[in-house]
Amino acid sequence: MAHDHEHCDHDHDHEHAQGHGHIHAPASYGRAFAIGIVLNTAFVGIEAVYGLMANSMALVADAGHNLSDVLALALAWLASLLAQRRPAGRFTYGLRSSSILAALANAMLLLVVSGAILWEAILRLVRPEAVASETIIWVAAAGILINTATALMFMKGRERDLNIRGAFLHMAADALVSAGVVLAGLGIMLTGWAWLDPIVSLLIIGAILWSTWGLLADAVSLSLHAVPPGIDIGAIRAYLESLPGVAEVHDLHVWGMSTTESALTAHLVTAAGGGADTVVAQAVHELNDRFRIGHATLQVERAADNYSCPLAPASVV
Repeated sequence: MAHDHEHCDHDHDHEHAQGHGHIHAPASYGRAFAIGIVLNTAFVGIEAVYGLMANSMALVADAGHNLSDVLALALAWLASLLAQRRPAGRFTYGLRSSSILAALANAMLLLVVSGAILWEAILRLVRPEAVASETIIWVAAAGILINTATALMFMKGRERDLNIRGAFLHMAADALVSAGVVLAGLGIMLTGWAWLDPIVSLLIIGAILWSTWGLLADAVSLSLHAVPPGIDIGAIRAYLESLPGVAEVHDLHVWGMSTTESALTAHLVTAAGGGADTVVAQAVHELNDRFRIGHATLQVERAADNYSCPLAPASVV
């Protein structure tokens, strides 16, 4: 077998396994996205109206926060639909990576919204204003129910998909904000201390930033083609090196095709003789079942051909 470094001249197996490696979580969340968008859009209008009536900038600011989350939900839903597009033309992977971009945009949006709330809280701390505390309590309590119900619809899939995780964090953060507003309203009603509102807001912002940082870090890593969270590339290399007849593994790469799907490419150096096709087929299925990598491409190079692969050095990409 000649080695002119073209795939057509190598033993090559490229298989799409349909087990754990392909988890199209967003496709099953269309109804959750639709319900969440409708409920939260309606609540944004109600909260804004009652916020103005109660002279409560906290409610108005929270309405703006909820509106940003409605946009984030719509963005995540759109990305989940784009990720299902079939490969065509120049987009040979389809539009799967749009889910990574949406996760990154969601994290950035959470940070921007947190900054806006922080600014508003500081202004309210400097210049407290009288508000209708009872209206604040009841409207914010409704927000807790709506946002918690929406968050629960995304809770199950948050560990598998960054977009689902982003949607969950947005809604959970909204419920947390609403709970803080209720506590502030109760405190103001009982004590008359208007400064409680911005103090509680600052605590809420800290909680939102803490939960958002992990989402942002994972989204940035995936956009830079880092090994997806939860995949041990050292264990993968050890497994491939343990395959019968495999003497060396090089040019090993693992990256996220989307927020739910991972891909792998690697070169396997084997001794001369048969059996390479069987080994590669077994490896592809094991990579899917054990490591949740559903898109594996393995290239076999036979040591007896005196072929020196230019991609063998670890420093070469």
